[in-house]
Amino acid sequence: MKVDVVSNIVIQRPRGMVANYAANPDNAPRWYVNIKRVEWKTPPPLRIGSRIAFVARFLGRTLSYTYEVIEYIPEEYFVMRTAEGPFPMETTYSWDDASGRATKMTLRNRGTPGGFSGLFAPMIALAMRRANRKDLARLRRVLEHGHTP
Repeated sequence: MKVDVVSNIVIQRPRGMVANYAANPDNAPRWYVNIKRVEWKTPPPLRIGSRIAFVARFLGRTLSYTYEVIEYIPEEYFVMRTAEGPFPMETTYSWDDASGRATKMTLRNRGTPGGFSGLFAPMIALAMRRANRKDLARLRRVLEHGHTP
């Protein structure tokens, strides 16, 4: 069974500010609750072909995985796919102008859990949806108020 989770939020900041902050892997531990460490496997800056390793805690487990950037148009959208790791996943960020100087950010995670994990796809999707909502709320707090909770 596939997992496909889409979440979005409106952040009261200009699109360039939101997109540049969110798309910078070095900022991920500041707004993703579960991401503990990030390491560039290719030299910055971010571009198609960049590889970034992440260490995260999810559902009580430590996960290590490497994403490869497959699409990137600054301030519009950013797509990365796991190049290695336990759960083949694609993550997409997109940014659209909202009313005033606000930005609507959409975060999409989709993939197919393999092996035994596949039996728990509905539970994984629910946990992922909850985590994405928390992450986007944290991103909004960071960008609108300048601090992490």
